[in-house]
Amino acid sequence: MSEWFENEEFWIQFAPIMFDDARWAEAPTVAEYVKNISHARTVLDAGCGIGRIAVELAGLGLDVTGVDIIQSELDAAAESAEAEGVPLKLIKADLISFSESEKYDCVINLYTSFGYCDTEEEDMRILLNMANAVKKGGTFIMECTSRETAILYFTKGEEFERAGYKVVTDFDVVGAWEGLRSHWALYPPDVDLLKDSDVKPLVDHCFVQRLYPAAFLRDKLKEFGLKQVDVYGDFDKSPYDQHARTMVIIGKK
Repeated sequence: MSEWFENEEFWIQFAPIMFDDARWAEAPTVAEYVKNISHARTVLDAGCGIGRIAVELAGLGLDVTGVDIIQSELDAAAESAEAEGVPLKLIKADLISFSESEKYDCVINLYTSFGYCDTEEEDMRILLNMANAVKKGGTFIMECTSRETAILYFTKGEEFERAGYKVVTDFDVVGAWEGLRSHWALYPPDVDLLKDSDVKPLVDHCFVQRLYPAAFLRDKLKEFGLKQVDVYGDFDKSPYDQHARTMVIIGKK
């Protein structure tokens, strides 16, 4: 049985919603952080999606390989790389089973691309496979919503217009903060939901992200072979405390 994130149609519909102008605008800065943190020559972008960061890293002169399970996302990444005139190797693979003999100076997993499998065991297989892909002396960088940041910035939902839709989101806690259920509904941009409360969304999707404490992921990565693992509140290595913007884990093998 395939996972929701393996659905091509979902990404065709939702990629323009999730990767808004702000996400594209931050890509060069994030790529610079990755380059400066890792001092890498070769990079594996695990869960590269549409190549938002991978293409920027390639533009900085790094040898970049992107892995994703969605062909339409890989096609978009290839188009972006071609438009920018940079080389980018792309592999269609499931990170649960992804394994190749080549090791990389740096492996990245960014923009909360983790925690969506049906079981914790599958999530941990992905984490292990990413850790195994790091060359000895290399760097692993993960940026993800953690249990702590989900609590810190929890909102019940919002309504906004983007990519030609009125977008309505609704969020609920699963269990004892074990997960966050996200419900995204797309409506025509001119609909007034206060007046037309019975109108049905054009697209309706619900998914759950499993929420891991930062310390749990840190300790797992050490178990999976990384020698030093630190947790920060942003790419600038600011503290992972009550002011953290996100969770950034940086590990060295």
